[in-house]
Amino acid sequence: MNFPKRVAQFKRPTLTTLAAALGLALLSNGAHAEGKISIAQQFGIGYLILDVVQQQKLIEKHGKEQGLDIEVDWNSISGATAMNEALLAGALDVVSAGVPPMLTIWDRTKGKQNVKAIASLGSMPNYLLSNNPNVKTLNDFTDKDRIAVPAAGVGFQSRTLQIETAKLFGNENFKKFDNISVSLPHPDATSALIAGGSEISAHFSSPPFQYQELENPKVHKVLSSYDVLGGEATFNVLYTTQKFHDENPKTYKAFYDALAEAEKIIKADKPAAAKTYIDVEKSKLPLPLVEKIVSDPEIDFTVVPQRTFIYAEKLHELGVLKNKADSWKDFFFEEAHGGAGS
Repeated sequence: MNFPKRVAQFKRPTLTTLAAALGLALLSNGAHAEGKISIAQQFGIGYLILDVVQQQKLIEKHGKEQGLDIEVDWNSISGATAMNEALLAGALDVVSAGVPPMLTIWDRTKGKQNVKAIASLGSMPNYLLSNNPNVKTLNDFTDKDRIAVPAAGVGFQSRTLQIETAKLFGNENFKKFDNISVSLPHPDATSALIAGGSEISAHFSSPPFQYQELENPKVHKVLSSYDVLGGEATFNVLYTTQKFHDENPKTYKAFYDALAEAEKIIKADKPAAAKTYIDVEKSKLPLPLVEKIVSDPEIDFTVVPQRTFIYAEKLHELGVLKNKADSWKDFFFEEAHGGAGS
């Protein structure tokens, strides 16, 4: 498929394949001493907390408070599958993705690498959008439609869609829409949906991309992730291995404290936070639009997890997760347990 130029551009190095991740692992031998941290994030304003951390060098700041000079390596990866592969390959220390991909790797590494979440990056709705006027509900999709998602079948958007599909069509049919889902980074999917004329007729989007798409009168909302989850819910999280958590206590603490400070910075001055997003992401979005998104009452940039346990329960019920979590605290490291999470 040929798509128009991406809606937004980004300056961080982008890792898109496991080969690239393995290359990094070989260079770094997959391990390092206290005082280094490699972090990867995906695209979108859901990663604003990390943008603030990066711009204001908050990890370095909190490291110095502990007498530690921390070297921080920032990267971007599109899609949860590549994130998880890079983490397990030892190419990255901390990765980010939606709650379901984090739960998948928590489930698969339990008793081995013991991957767990570090913190939430915020609660925000993700909209399933379509430029097909005949698609008003999930029931209206046909085999001719194609739904763009960052990681088909396994990412946040796909798992959210599967949970809603199970409600409507029964647990045995929860993968009903996997057959018409295609993996595509948000920027490319946004361009495709706005331009029209391609096989992409729907996009399970995220901020800021869904706002851009909805400015087109031919694009409309079919479903919100908040509809599926019953209210405000964590979109994406940061996670790492037990090894990194345990062997780098000062670096880990500096990172967590940096995230908590970034939350406060965003809430204290949302217009400044919007400007940070544009600067760090090299975004071409107009500042007023980003300010509108950051100030949207549906969005909360917080490190405290919200409604993450719903995913753990439902995905275990559907057989996606083998291990049953008794609480959200089972899949978050203890530093996150102090807040009123869920």
